[in-house]
Formats: sequence, structure tokens, C-alpha cells
Amino acid sequence: MFFGLFKVLFANFNDQFYHMSSPKYSRIISGVMTWGKWGKQLNDEGMISLMNHCLEIGINTFDHADIYGGYTSEADFGSAFAKSSVARESINLISKCGIQYVCDNRSNTVKHYDYSKKYIIQSVETSLKHLNTDYLDLLLLHRPSPLMQPQEIMEAIAKLGQEGKIIDFGVSNFTPSQIELLSSELPVRVNQIEFSVTQFEAMLDGTLDQMMVQKMIPMAWSPLGGLFREENEQTLRIHHIMEGMMEKYDANEDQLALAWILNHPAGIHPVVGTTNPDRLTRAQQALGIDLELEDWFAIWTASMGRKVP
Repeated sequence: MFFGLFKVLFANFNDQFYHMSSPKYSRIISGVMTWGKWGKQLNDEGMISLMNHCLEIGINTFDHADIYGGYTSEADFGSAFAKSSVARESINLISKCGIQYVCDNRSNTVKHYDYSKKYIIQSVETSLKHLNTDYLDLLLLHRPSPLMQPQEIMEAIAKLGQEGKIIDFGVSNFTPSQIELLSSELPVRVNQIEFSVTQFEAMLDGTLDQMMVQKMIPMAWSPLGGLFREENEQTLRIHHIMEGMMEKYDANEDQLALAWILNHPAGIHPVVGTTNPDRLTRAQQALGIDLELEDWFAIWTASMGRKVP
């Protein structure tokens, strides 16, 4: 009876939580995983400069996770943010929780996932402290756990939402069936998945279909995939087909790769991990590339190495 009543209360809260407050995530999202210890190790001045550049070109959303930098990157970003002139209401902050990572800042002996009510709440409150903010625009569960209990997760998310500590809730790397399991207790607004011209399984396994049906927001990490990291038959085919399109669209290959994602009807938000201002600008400019139908399929065909069925 208690949980039946709780779900009624949560349903009423949900109407307010998801319909009266709807943050506007920029279509291109800046991923901060490599801003700190796991990458460029930017100081406060460098992070402030990059934040301001993002805002100047129209990127207002910054994607974090508690584990980035071995649980250090959020605090590094938060230190810079506190010293900047960036207004909190001008940006959207995303963070993720759930992964218990093995590193110097934790006593974990094995990487695992923790989605207990206590841990979710503790993780969010720690992220808020590190980021120097009162709320997250979006909280994501970082990866699915076979031991997660939807009811317990719902209790944590409801409490955090009612206290104004999170505005939106979603997941990352969840399959359609895992989202369906979680959706039995609470609405899922976002799924951040791996998706690119070299890794497009989400387009075939029902993941993007489900998000379109449920009007979820898809976000894509590693949106360039292995296109510039790997040299193999797949990437060579893609480079070859894009060479013939660069002049036509007045674009380079990374812009064409992003345009291929952006042209999907699901309305995917690529999470771009570069710290290079010029590359961020080019990524934002990719929003203006409208690939012709046959060009979109030509890129996909090159990636697959065969004709569409």
C-alpha cells in the first residue's frame, strides 16, 4: 500500500517535474571528460576560456560524470565555474552516477555499479558540491546494473527532484528492455548512447526507435567513432566517400560525420569531447549541413561495406 501511494505522489510530482520545467539542451553538447586529469589538464583560466567559447558559439550544455578524472574533474570544472562570470541560468549541467570506479580516490577493489537510494543521493549531492551549483539540469544513470531495483531508484530520483537538486532524469548506455524495466517505476527522459558513422547499432536494435516513440532525447557519446582513431577497411571507405562530398557541402570530414548523425529523425544531440575551440566551432557549424538523401545513404553504405538490404 505504501508503494502504491508513493507512485501516485510521484505521478503528481512528475507532471510538475517534467512538463513545467524543461531545460533546453544545446544540440551540440560539450563533453568535459578530457578537460581535466584524463586529458588536457586545463587550469581554471583554460576551463573558463573554453566555457566562454562554447557559450559564444551556441553550446550551452556541459556533460560530466562523477568518475571523470578519477572523481576529480567535476571539482576542477566547479572551481573554474565559480571564478568565471558565467551565469548559472545560461548553462545546462549534466552529470552521471552509479559507477564505482577503482582509483586512488575510492577504496573500491573491483569496478561495479551502485544504484542504492543512499548512493544515488550521496553521489548527486557530492556532484553539486564539486560543481558549485544547487542543481543538475540532468542526472543520468551511467551504465545499467543487473542488480538495479527500479523502485529504489524511483525513490531516490523523486526525493532529489522534490528538493530541486535535479530537473531532468535519464540513463546512459541502456538497452530498450532496460529502459522499459526502469520506466515501470519512473519516466526516463534521456538515453545517452554510443552512436556514430562507425558504430550505428542503436539505429538497428530498436534503441533509437524506442526513443522516438517515447519522445525521449537521444544523446550520442563518441560521435566521431573510430573515423579518425582507426585505419581499417571501414574508415578508409568512409574517408573515400566523404572526399567527394567535402566541396559539395563546403565541410570537412568531421562535420560530415556529425551531420550524418544530426540528420537522423530522432533528433540526436552529439556529445563532442574535444577541447579545441576551432573543432568545437566546426561541430556547431555542422548543424547547418542538410545532407541529401542519397548522400546520407552513401555514407552509411560505405560504413557497412555493402548495399542496404
